[in-house]
Amino acid sequence: MSPITAPMRAALDAAREAATGGEVPVGAAVVCKGEIIAVAANAPRMLHDPTAHAEIRAIRAAAEALGRDRLEDCDLWVTLEPCAMCAGAIAHARIARLYYGASDPKGGAVEHGPRFFTQPTCHHRLEIYAGIGEREAAALLRDFFAARR
Repeated sequence: MSPITAPMRAALDAAREAATGGEVPVGAAVVCKGEIIAVAANAPRMLHDPTAHAEIRAIRAAAEALGRDRLEDCDLWVTLEPCAMCAGAIAHARIARLYYGASDPKGGAVEHGPRFFTQPTCHHRLEIYAGIGEREAAALLRDFFAARR
């Protein structure tokens, strides 16, 4: 089992924040040159914006902080396997490495569904590391949905 690093800890904290606000508990952090430069929580309901996934919000914040649209020297840490929309944003941002916690067999697009980054039409290849903080990330999701049933 991989130890939970500071970036994944920040993403997990953001996921807990999302759950407290009634959002699906997903959090993301962007790291550039070893420093966390952006952290975001899921917020589609709060912001009335279906694109306000944690990954996209973190990418937007990182791009603004760095003053550029290409994040080729940055890593993205997220608690849940990204969906197709977020995978597209990750590719367009040119993220160098993706680290994620829990797999998402239903909505994920990295190791499930369209397997976005393996498609010949995907214009960007990045390093992908799954299962970082998986147990804690999955428990947050399980508990969140169990409380709503």
